[in-house]
Amino acid sequence: MLAAARDGDEDAFRQLIEARRGELHAHCYRMLGSLHDAEDALQEALLRAWRSIGRFEGRSSLRSWLYKIATNVCLDAIGRRPKRVLPIDYGPASDPHVAPGEPVVESVWLEPYPDEMLGLEDGFAAPAASYQQREGVELAFIAALQHLPAKQRAVLIMREVLGFSAKEVAAMLDTSLASVNSALQRARAAVEARVPEQSQQTTLRALGDEKVRDLVTRYVDAWERCDVEAFAAMLSEDATFAMPPLSSWYRGRGAIASWAVGWPLSGAWRWRTVRTRANGQLALGFYAWSAEEASFRPFALNVLSLRGEEVSDVTAFIARSAEPRDGEVFERYPDEPVDEARFAALFERFGLPAQLA
Repeated sequence: MLAAARDGDEDAFRQLIEARRGELHAHCYRMLGSLHDAEDALQEALLRAWRSIGRFEGRSSLRSWLYKIATNVCLDAIGRRPKRVLPIDYGPASDPHVAPGEPVVESVWLEPYPDEMLGLEDGFAAPAASYQQREGVELAFIAALQHLPAKQRAVLIMREVLGFSAKEVAAMLDTSLASVNSALQRARAAVEARVPEQSQQTTLRALGDEKVRDLVTRYVDAWERCDVEAFAAMLSEDATFAMPPLSSWYRGRGAIASWAVGWPLSGAWRWRTVRTRANGQLALGFYAWSAEEASFRPFALNVLSLRGEEVSDVTAFIARSAEPRDGEVFERYPDEPVDEARFAALFERFGLPAQLA
């Protein structure tokens, strides 16, 4: 098949790379923090691979050759655009008694990743790498990666997530073994300072399916009843709540409750949810009632992080219009129309419906 691909057989080439497409896509996402950017990078990488397959001599494995190409595409992309972040890395926490501000419409926000794209029905990756596949796309980990210099990011991912040897990584990045080891040491320290001590996978396994189901049921019930006290009781003392593309975010159980009672849980809106998974974590598609359309319409994809049995962080990726307009409009953000591009990225990609009755 490889010989056929070298001779220009497109079908043979497609068959060669098909088994690697999913993991290469996840690699591009880890590097770039954006599902959209990852898709563009993967397409560019596969195009470069097709154009150069005739020169592939087999001195390395096909897998490492493809990863070298994909990594270089991502490094090029990183050099051309700002890093992706979450609101908590964009600015200070907001006053919970002041309405959320206007959205930041530039492409600065980290994007969620659908679990289905990992190709994992159940179970986890073999323990050859330090991070299992789902741990390798957890939101806190992806956010921490974006703060690393580009080559440190590449080294950490290829060594710790993908399990390549230091020698292989040095060859893929055209650098020395000493440089790879030094970059890995610095990257590990920087990431460990930003991620929780315990991964979401470890937390979810420790809780078990029954406790997780109960926790999600109570969380959903609190929101659908607009019960601020029940919602706040589920939060850790230092919890955060962020809502990209809004830069506004809130820290602490009390602050989040004060904001919630003034806005999303004030009773002005009715909520329904659909459960899903994103970044290897619990996630909920939130829908707000539209009297005009007589249905619940997509509002935000909420990705939950847990610490024990408490919710430590909520990142609500909003699917409503972020077009510039009077700032007071965003005090009633659930009344804004659904943004089709955001809906496609945040709901359609996660298999969530366009409306609920």
